[in-house]
Amino acid sequence: MDKIPMTLHGAEMLRLELAELKQVKRPAVIKAISEAREHGDLKENAEYHAAREQQSFIEGRIQDIESKLAIVQVIDPTTLAVGDKIVFGATVTLYDTNKDEELVYQIVGDEEADIKEGKISISSPFARALIGKRVDDLAEVKAPGGVRELEIVKVAYI
Repeated sequence: MDKIPMTLHGAEMLRLELAELKQVKRPAVIKAISEAREHGDLKENAEYHAAREQQSFIEGRIQDIESKLAIVQVIDPTTLAVGDKIVFGATVTLYDTNKDEELVYQIVGDEEADIKEGKISISSPFARALIGKRVDDLAEVKAPGGVRELEIVKVAYI
């Protein structure tokens, strides 16, 4: 199976979520199921069915995280010595010539992408257009609203 790239921060966030699920949420839902069983008839017990559904979700997420952590390739962007070339983990400052605005994005793994936090997935067309470029290069991104022209202003590995 292929390794999936993830930043050091992203892997740590998954490990923290896994610990929270195993140490806090799993015991809490087991307790809720036990309490719901004490109420009697399980066929018509909404609390019991809700707790079982929550348990199923928690167990599924635990399996999902464990399988991802088993195949993850953790990359620490601060240790990369690639100069101003854009690779996985780069934090890129861009100038959008179409909208006359500055944008800052970090290129991260699929699991940790969050556009609200300025983190774009390595597999996104936006990131793909930036990979391999350097400061002062232009990148063209095909977006639903048309082609966007971006000038690379700064590349950092933080």
